Amino acid sequence: MRSAGSRGADESAEEGVALNTASSRGQPVIRADHLDLTFQTGDGPVHALSDVSLTIGKGDFVSFIGPSGCGKTTLLRVIADLEQPTGGQISVNGVSPEQARLNRAYGYVFQAAGLYPWRTIARNVALPLEIMGYSKAERHERVARTLELVNLTGFENKFPWQLSGGMQQRASIARALAFDADILLMDEPFGALDEIVRDHLNEQLLQLWARTTKTIAFVTHSIPEAVYLSTRIVVMSPRPGRVTDVIESTLPRDRPLDIRETPEFLEIAHRVREGLRAGHSYEDA
Repeated sequence: MRSAGSRGADESAEEGVALNTASSRGQPVIRADHLDLTFQTGDGPVHALSDVSLTIGKGDFVSFIGPSGCGKTTLLRVIADLEQPTGGQISVNGVSPEQARLNRAYGYVFQAAGLYPWRTIARNVALPLEIMGYSKAERHERVARTLELVNLTGFENKFPWQLSGGMQQRASIARALAFDADILLMDEPFGALDEIVRDHLNEQLLQLWARTTKTIAFVTHSIPEAVYLSTRIVVMSPRPGRVTDVIESTLPRDRPLDIRETPEFLEIAHRVREGLRAGHSYEDA
């Protein structure tokens, strides 16, 4: 979306976003309609999200990008039932986020790996399975399978402090995959890693997505990361967070890292960058 010059232009642009976000190639999995969220603080209300409408289809890889404080993580937390909206509607798999959480519809990967240092990698990955009451035999089978998915076979008996930061994040992803939820919510999981490790994990995440066909919602500050990973890129404005553009990727699903040098990749990255610039001039009507 380009910055608007009049109320009529604002309304037209918002309608365009609604149309873009409602078009999804798979069965709708996550649907938000005119979502608002205002936090009440000691310094007064903080308007975090404003009139967010979007649909994420089954099997999509959708990245949310925007400046710090724009509500990307807040939106992910609303999907996960970690925050409650103050206006609008949201559904996950056709039910409320609370019911989806109770149904174990999603796995959540946080910015930090959050592994328990006194547990081995296998026991960290098995933790949600223990809580859910899986048998020891099934826990063992699921842990082995998910560690293989993230290329950590052979590290089952290591402790987190014995692994690199990238390997710890892969273990965190394995933990989120262990109970085989259809949806994976990822909040800047690679943001603290160096560029070389990040590139490697981006490649591995695409391979994982291709093998599992999960629906992935991914928060990032990185334009190259968003363009490389996604089937769609949701651009958000500064607080209060609005969806200002939804960009459909024209890149093939098979994406080697050097695809980032191609004109097609650079064109999408340019549109994301322009959307972020326009969002900074977005004003309330």
